[in-house]
Amino acid sequence: MAAPVVDLVDVARTFDATPPVEALKSTTLAINEGEYVAIVGPSGSGKSTLLHILGLLDTPTDGTYILDGIDTSVLSERQRAGVRGSRIGFVFQSFHLLNHRTTVENVVLAELYSTASRSDRRRRAIEALEQVGLGHRLDAYPTTLSGGERQRVAVARALVGRPSLLLADEPTGNLDSTTTQSILDMFAELNGAGITLAVITHDPEVARRAQRRLSIRDGVVTSE
Repeated sequence: MAAPVVDLVDVARTFDATPPVEALKSTTLAINEGEYVAIVGPSGSGKSTLLHILGLLDTPTDGTYILDGIDTSVLSERQRAGVRGSRIGFVFQSFHLLNHRTTVENVVLAELYSTASRSDRRRRAIEALEQVGLGHRLDAYPTTLSGGERQRVAVARALVGRPSLLLADEPTGNLDSTTTQSILDMFAELNGAGITLAVITHDPEVARRAQRRLSIRDGVVTSE
């Protein structure tokens, strides 16, 4: 059996304060290749801390995080940045698109430091946009797109590097209910195509669409 994409072993994060703040208590968690997992919890539950650790934006105080077979606890900051850039795709609540760049240009920019040729980067960007249903809006500017379309561009940008893990943080937080459902339909399709997906959310409706749901409260992760 293949190793998990995400393998947290007794991972915890404590912040220096008086008294110290245990934002994430000892957590052991595995996410297998092709899984669709939702991590749901209220504000202040430890969701952001867990997200930052999963995304290699922060390091655990204790424990080991193995991502795609790589023990991240022994990496330098530069090595961590390299692993993060090549193996994790991020989707945030805010789209973070450049309004003066076309849809395809916004996606191409995700591979700015890639050694691939410009034509290869553009080809991959077009493939990613087609994957999220926006192959017909390649030359559109973000200001002419709906909120749902802009989020799809953001997802395409996250996918263009073919990451091992797609990590979404409140991806429907800025969208209305109808658009939210279309984005969740897209996530289901991407997962059906084999993409490993972890969604951090406070919304039970969003979590319900995942194959597996985890709950986090007061820094404790439990299976629902």
